[in-house]
Amino acid sequence: MTQPKPTKNRISKKAASFTESVIREMTREAVKYGAVNLGQGFPDFAAPEDIKQKAMEAIAADHNQYAITWGVKSFRDAIAEKTKWFLDLDVDPETEITVTCGSTEGMIAGMLATVDAGEEVIVFEPFYENYAPDAILSDATPRHVPLRRTENGWQFDKDELRNAFNEKTKAIIICNPNNPTGKVFTREELEFIADLCKEFDAICFTDEIYEHIIYKGERRKGKGESEETKHISMAQLVGMRERTVVVNSLSKTYSVTGWRVGYCIAPPDITNAIRKVHDFLTVGAANPLQHAGAYALSLPESYYTELQKEYQKKRDFIIPVLQEAGFKCDAPQGAYYVMTDISDFNFENDIEFTNFLIREIGVTVVPGSSFYHDAALGKTEVRFCFCKKDETLEAAAERLQKLKSRI
Repeated sequence: MTQPKPTKNRISKKAASFTESVIREMTREAVKYGAVNLGQGFPDFAAPEDIKQKAMEAIAADHNQYAITWGVKSFRDAIAEKTKWFLDLDVDPETEITVTCGSTEGMIAGMLATVDAGEEVIVFEPFYENYAPDAILSDATPRHVPLRRTENGWQFDKDELRNAFNEKTKAIIICNPNNPTGKVFTREELEFIADLCKEFDAICFTDEIYEHIIYKGERRKGKGESEETKHISMAQLVGMRERTVVVNSLSKTYSVTGWRVGYCIAPPDITNAIRKVHDFLTVGAANPLQHAGAYALSLPESYYTELQKEYQKKRDFIIPVLQEAGFKCDAPQGAYYVMTDISDFNFENDIEFTNFLIREIGVTVVPGSSFYHDAALGKTEVRFCFCKKDETLEAAAERLQKLKSRI
């Protein structure tokens, strides 16, 4: 009689080690219950008409087949030109830029290209939910360093960060401005991180998709620096250009999150490795949308000034609404999220509160536990996003008034 073969695991250990995106799940819940969606970070208003028109023109012009794997030349040239005027960095579009399917693919392609099994990747926590799975998919071990609420915004402890670095450290991930906290790292903080990267020969992956959303008067002063609102890239710091992978995309700045067009800027050797991984992950990003992206990146500086003003207005509307409703929170320094403390509502945890908020109040948020490696660390927090139309924010404000009776 033939003996049955041993049963093999049908699911990989990697896939079993993390959940699906909680953020995307919250959008499905919002649709299911008819709730105002302040969970997932996508604008519910239209993308700029001229950018959309350029995409349609590119399709009509038959830019509909495969582009060069690592990106349409005009788009890579536009990335290099914008990087020059915005960051004052000279980037070679032929050897230092890879166009990817959004910054999401840019990050995982960069990590797969550089990180080996057994190495460690440092992640600030709370973190954008993709980062830890990216490390796991790269066969690396995520090492978490906490950001904590203080009177001066979200801060990390320098000793804790230094202790996280060791001979196994391959990289650190920084999201600046930060999702989900809204923190903007000061020059002093970035220089401290840069010194550790140089000391331990580590790479810095820096997610800069919110680079144009920094609020006036909200940057914190570091040692020897004045109050400012200008974005600082890790690649600008002395000795960091050769060990930094800048990950960016069109999504947030141009309100086209569904286009999935991003890019990585990295030294030539790392770029070469990223391009190989990217080729076998996705082949390439959408050809016509890259042509439209070349136009978007050529917009005048006034576009970015108006973008910042519009988001500052939305932020300044939602913060007092949340505080009046009973949430503990401060105004974010950048990006378009607010991490709030829900402890005054006396729910068992963030999941219970989020379900109540969606089903009984009609507003969707993201539970704080999805931004931590240990769910218990986020059980008293939820994240709101405010990249929404004024009428959407006003509808949410009206519904949140019902929470006052819960305190």
